[in-house]
Amino acid sequence: MTDSVTTGTLRLPPRVHAGFGARAQLLHTLPDGTQRVLAVIDPFLTSSPLWIELQTSLEAHGVRVHVYSDIRPELPVDSLTAAADTAAALGVQAIIAAGGGSALDAAKLVALLVTHGGPLSRFYGENLVPGPVLPVIALPTTAGTGSEVTPVAVVSDPRRHMKVGISSPHLIPAAALVDPELTLAAPASVTAFAGVDALVHAVESFTAADLRSPWNDELPVFTGRNTLTSALALEAAARIHAWLPIAVREPANRRAREEMAIGSLQAGIAFGPTGTHLSHALQYPIGAATGTPHGLGTGLLLPYIVDALRRDPATAERIGVLGDAMGVGADPDAVITALSGLNDAIGVPSSLRALGIEREHLPQIAELALESRRLVGIAPVPAGEELLREILDSAFAGTLALRRTA
Repeated sequence: MTDSVTTGTLRLPPRVHAGFGARAQLLHTLPDGTQRVLAVIDPFLTSSPLWIELQTSLEAHGVRVHVYSDIRPELPVDSLTAAADTAAALGVQAIIAAGGGSALDAAKLVALLVTHGGPLSRFYGENLVPGPVLPVIALPTTAGTGSEVTPVAVVSDPRRHMKVGISSPHLIPAAALVDPELTLAAPASVTAFAGVDALVHAVESFTAADLRSPWNDELPVFTGRNTLTSALALEAAARIHAWLPIAVREPANRRAREEMAIGSLQAGIAFGPTGTHLSHALQYPIGAATGTPHGLGTGLLLPYIVDALRRDPATAERIGVLGDAMGVGADPDAVITALSGLNDAIGVPSSLRALGIEREHLPQIAELALESRRLVGIAPVPAGEELLREILDSAFAGTLALRRTA
């Protein structure tokens, strides 16, 4: 397949280090002269030997570390405002983010609030952050969100019925240290749901619509299909498909953890400029309604999304390229079957009913998903209420049509 798109954009941290031991670069990635940092970390990390080693090393070099670990599920807006007030009062010069996607997103938003003030609601959407934020050094402890290299952070606003995204190139961390050693303690469910979300990132990045924008305009944060990221998305999908079941089954398998860390990073680099689409648009209201992990929802939805999109000939061709990369063949049916089989292998249910969704919820989910215009707009086919309802109906029933025709 020859891709007709020959334009692309990459937005990355100035420094990205990946591999066992990469965390040792932490001191060297802090801005020169840094004396005080806020460490936004998951609560379980505070007593971890790995974190204690890092904190001890920083303090031995004259860097005072203030730990903030009140990372609440779904990141309520008020909790982030409190963290930013703490950081501002301490006069920190940089933020270290260590943890899963919530910790990394929290650090980005604290950096935003410290620099530009609140409320966060004035930044909801794209390209509304007015300038650089406090430097963030990101150390992910899960292989999934890719937040260490992306320009987006997501919060829960009680005034709304789903999560809200803030997207800006200014939110990209100053450095990403992707050390698989930090993921070894992740429970099987976290490994599974974070890992399948990384696969969704790769698939949706590779199947994104062509959203070309004139170079003399302000570029959207997410620019659609991208010649610079397609190969990364394919390699990420191949890695994750091969190694995620092993990482879930054998959590101490260092090779599996390493492959997943790299696959997640590649998927993050791919979707950071490209964007994601329908799995994420639908998951936002589903996650808000059920309180279930983000990756659980996006992973569950992915086979149904691909099943619906494969009716478009151009997208079906791209799905075939994806299948070749994953080693399952170019038939879209084989790709959908492989995605469903992966979900079965790692414990992702096949029906929305398993998440507590009732049939009467489906119309509102579709309606709320359509409010995520940026995500819906990145889908490779026009995605109105009818298509979203069709996907939701299939996912509710747990039935893949496969050979369905338009």
